[in-house]
Amino acid sequence: MSEEYGAVIIGGGVNGLGTAYHLGKKGFTDVVVLDKSYLGYGASGRNGGGIRQQWTSEENIKLAVESRKMFEDLDEELEEDIEFYQGGYLVLSFDQEEADEFKENVKLQNSLGVESEFLSPEEAKEIVPELDISSVVAATFNQSDGTIYPFKVIHGYANRVREMDIDIKEHTEVKDIITEGNEIKKVKTDEGDIKTDTVVNAAGGWSAEVAEMAGAEIPNIPVRHEIMVTEPYQRFLEPMVISFQHGIYFSQSEHGNIVGGIGNPDEEPGINQKGSLWFMREFSNTLLDFIPRFSSVNMIRQWAGLYDTTPDAQPILGSVPEVDRFYQVNGFSGHGFMVSPMVDKVTAELVMGEEPSMDIERLRVERFEDMDIEEEGGVVG
Repeated sequence: MSEEYGAVIIGGGVNGLGTAYHLGKKGFTDVVVLDKSYLGYGASGRNGGGIRQQWTSEENIKLAVESRKMFEDLDEELEEDIEFYQGGYLVLSFDQEEADEFKENVKLQNSLGVESEFLSPEEAKEIVPELDISSVVAATFNQSDGTIYPFKVIHGYANRVREMDIDIKEHTEVKDIITEGNEIKKVKTDEGDIKTDTVVNAAGGWSAEVAEMAGAEIPNIPVRHEIMVTEPYQRFLEPMVISFQHGIYFSQSEHGNIVGGIGNPDEEPGINQKGSLWFMREFSNTLLDFIPRFSSVNMIRQWAGLYDTTPDAQPILGSVPEVDRFYQVNGFSGHGFMVSPMVDKVTAELVMGEEPSMDIERLRVERFEDMDIEEEGGVVG
């Protein structure tokens, strides 16, 4: 590892590696990606692989639409089978008030290029015949949503980045970011100091800690979310199925494994990636309410990761007022993977001093100085 780089990216997940990849495509390879553990140790290697465009805020929808387009070509670009399967997303509603909100969501999504549909319970059952619709009031569905295999995306990015002669340093923990005035001078790690004037903060659940090192403040809070996988089962489930009211999501991989998670409304914020007995019981019971047929399937592994949450459940992108050339790529509140291609492209453009491909003014950290912020209502898990 060199002692000086044009840019240091903190975080070896999809956004850190993706940003490095887009910088390399622009010919800027004087870059190092640092991770205190292994690549994909954080949320990128612990999520359910969902790719969804059915959001409730304009910014998230735009990011998701452009990212979905990029995911469709990413396997060829990375020369890696990323297993992007567009079986759709089926979003279920269990009360009339939420169903009315779903109608408005579909109108917004349609206006921004998402071909989502508002469905009756019977129409939802046509998509998933095994679904118990006795309590379902309505649903929405979008066929171009789907699932992806996160580790293959990470692996593909890492291979291409290394081929570009961009350095990746695993098991290297950032200890401090040294500034003078509003300028970055160096990044201190447990492997030595790195001189630089540019830092990208893609540290996920640890992003607030990294920001504080540089003298910046972001309102991100890490919250544990648990997930599991079952043994293979005869494949019959095409879409990802989610319920905001129940906090559950689940899908079935092409190999037959059911992958899913459920949120705990009483979860305390903090860095915690341990599994719990509560999750096993709650997820199992809730899943069987949706699809009783799963009663004979065995759970073989459970784990946990961190949602890097913001007050409005939307990401923080771009620079910060306290420090020059300190770029944020965090705060995704559980949906960072699915919007990563467009986010990483925009971040690379900002680092290069170019006009970003998408207007991100409403996603900058300064928005929290105003009380009039739009909260994203489509977070699940």
